[in-house]
Amino acid sequence: MAPAGRTEVRAAPALQCGRPAGVRRRREPERTVLHEVVRGHLQTFLAEARERSQGAGLPRFVEREFERYLDCGILAHGFARVRCGGCKHEFLVAFSCKNRGVSPSCSARRMHDTAAHLVDAVFPRVSVRQWVLSLPRWARWLLARDAPLASRALAIALRAIFAHYRRLERKGRCGAVTFIQRFGGSLNLNLHFHCAVPDGVFVRDEAGVRFVPARPPTDEEVHKVLLRIARKLRGLLLPKQPDDPIDALDAGYAESVQSMQMTGFADPPRPRRCSAFIEGFSLHAGVHLHANDREGLEHLLAYGARGPISLERLSTLLDGRICYRLKRPLPDGRCELFFTPTEFLRKLSMLIPPPRRHLVRFHGLFAPNSGLAQADRSCLPDAGFAERRT
Repeated sequence: MAPAGRTEVRAAPALQCGRPAGVRRRREPERTVLHEVVRGHLQTFLAEARERSQGAGLPRFVEREFERYLDCGILAHGFARVRCGGCKHEFLVAFSCKNRGVSPSCSARRMHDTAAHLVDAVFPRVSVRQWVLSLPRWARWLLARDAPLASRALAIALRAIFAHYRRLERKGRCGAVTFIQRFGGSLNLNLHFHCAVPDGVFVRDEAGVRFVPARPPTDEEVHKVLLRIARKLRGLLLPKQPDDPIDALDAGYAESVQSMQMTGFADPPRPRRCSAFIEGFSLHAGVHLHANDREGLEHLLAYGARGPISLERLSTLLDGRICYRLKRPLPDGRCELFFTPTEFLRKLSMLIPPPRRHLVRFHGLFAPNSGLAQADRSCLPDAGFAERRT
């Protein structure tokens, strides 16, 4: 039941809820800690940003993200009137901002919609392995400020991973869906890639398209893949050190990237199965899902498409500071982070993705323009292929 202006929307018979009137409750974002902080301190934060950058301030897309969030879910800024065809219950659905950075509600809806679409219409019923590539701090800063450069870095990583699979069949085809995450668990800028890859190759023969599964990679094989990625990424990124002046957003990116170093983050991380670490680059391929584990696949894809902040872990202290409870303790043992309101908004502003840059990418066989995907769309069981980007 999608909103359609301020008009009445009747539910189709298949969508009848059958529940008594009054069960649904509006989410009331204006009562949350996040909305209260943005509403009360946004102008102060923007003024401080302009002062720190000698009047330039933050880019317009960052300011617009916060401004639209203040209107998200508020009935006074527009709503749709919805009626259930079964129980005849009527309720109001406020318009949402549909942003990708600040609004937890819009991020959660996009997360679930994206995961459901990928499971239903993109991934065939084959085994899937997740490859997670993390980067050193200097590389995170370069890729965060230059979206086309991040796309080139991702292409280099996928070519190395696909080359690992093509050793099974020289003429085999690979596919992948990548989630570009710009955040870490402590609200720091940490651009890294979550790649969901069918664990094998697709081969076309006289019978159509068949899937050739691969054996689990060894630690040595993951190390070789990462060695190839790190060598090519250093060649790509090291000459890209900027010579132009650093603006307010770039300075904020650098501060956010270095925040983990100030909280006791230590390199290298502890070794894990099917993982490798080389000079700040790390690659982990230990998460594997069976072909029939569709529920687990949806959870994995939802994790890759999640938003940067959780409202349940956010609270306000008596002295006015903001407390953010971490999902996992930091290396120094801390389980909570404390910010002033403007510090917290500065943290969030660095995690807002630039406009018109996709955070979900389709590669190889899953690309909409893949010749094999168009010609053999129905050759694999329960298989469809991507027709849109998120």
